[in-house]
Amino acid sequence: MTKIYGVIMAGGVGTRFWPRSREKSPKQLLEISGRGTMIQNSVKRLEGFIDARDVFVVTNKLQKNLLAKQLPTIPNENILVEPVGRNTAPCIGLAALHIQKRDPAAVMVVLPADHIIQDTPEFLRVLTLACGVADESQGLLTIGIRATHPETGYGYIQMYNDHGPDNPYASKGIFRVKTFAEKPNLQTAERFLASGDFLWNSGMFVWSASSILREIQRSLPDLHRELVKIGKAIETPEYQQTLETVYGIIRGISVDYGVMEKAEKVYVIPGQFGWNDIGSWDEVYRISGKDDQGNSITGKVVQAKTRNSLIYSESRVVATVGVEDLIIIDTGDALLVCKRGMSQDVKEISDFLRRKKMTEYL
Repeated sequence: MTKIYGVIMAGGVGTRFWPRSREKSPKQLLEISGRGTMIQNSVKRLEGFIDARDVFVVTNKLQKNLLAKQLPTIPNENILVEPVGRNTAPCIGLAALHIQKRDPAAVMVVLPADHIIQDTPEFLRVLTLACGVADESQGLLTIGIRATHPETGYGYIQMYNDHGPDNPYASKGIFRVKTFAEKPNLQTAERFLASGDFLWNSGMFVWSASSILREIQRSLPDLHRELVKIGKAIETPEYQQTLETVYGIIRGISVDYGVMEKAEKVYVIPGQFGWNDIGSWDEVYRISGKDDQGNSITGKVVQAKTRNSLIYSESRVVATVGVEDLIIIDTGDALLVCKRGMSQDVKEISDFLRRKKMTEYL
């Protein structure tokens, strides 16, 4: 039976979650919703499906030690450190090289580190189905989420309503992918929702290690040529130097744009398992428990005549009077006050701080 390996992508910073999310303590290493950090919950969901010894995590130098402390069941050699972030295609290619070295026939389940999934049994059922098809077809599979509202913060996947041409897996509820779409404006998102053939792009993938490396070679030959150098250096004294040299040369590109849009055998499985990528503070507010005034409050907060707001304080007392529809996040050294509905723009604050070289706040 083909062995399944997990790959968790955990190199991001989560700039839309500033000021809680920082380079040294990013979103995936925080408790955002419920108990356990986001990456701890991502690993825990795989228990009984993928052995912890077969789970790889791709991260960066700043986060490696914290991540290792949070994930004591993951072998240290399975924590892969990118010298610099180069988007998802190089990240996935690097993991595929290590997995293929260990097991040439391996199937990979690739997951972001910072998602919330409420129905784990259904999630694992979908993954099981995807792994079987990936192994049999040697195609590329992605998991789409049935859209419930016209969301502008997600990318979209358009599927063939008739399951598409040459699809032997139609009876299993698997569709051929027609196209991928970037994050739309509201009018376009409404059109996507009305059409019924667009799914939210979850950023979750399933394929064999050999299949994704083959498709990288076909679609991104320059990247593949450099990845081959890393592959040859794995488990040798030259590995670290080779890794740094290659990452200094390759360009960043997403696996969606660089590979999935160009590959011929791409399938999508629609999923409904309580998924949320928690991409902004507005999403945290949406899924949080609220008091009878519509407020979600954490920490030392005193409020009067405050409505429909998300308020978080790590240590100081935060007091509000007569305000509504606000997001207030206080971390002691930084305070965010944001109108609800605009938290996608918090990234601009991080960009500003970087331009002004105020790196102590990043």
